[in-house]
Amino acid sequence: MREVKVNRVYRHFKGDHYLVIDVARHSETGEEYVVYRKLYGDGGLWVRPLAMFLEPVDKEKYPDAKQEYRFELLDIPSVAGHK
Repeated sequence: MREVKVNRVYRHFKGDHYLVIDVARHSETGEEYVVYRKLYGDGGLWVRPLAMFLEPVDKEKYPDAKQEYRFELLDIPSVAGHK
């Protein structure tokens, strides 16, 4: 099963990048939500149900989408050689 990594950058299937801040739980339902920040424009803070964050792209609605999942973790290497 896929999991969300906090403090990591993800690419949305439409191309923009987001920093995952944390995973929060709804106080009434217990449903988990991903809290993430846009890495463009105003840098707004967003929340989305965890299940939706991790779901595959709807290929019927977006047949030209290159990614398999709505959000995919990016591997961003250090330019200074840090690990």
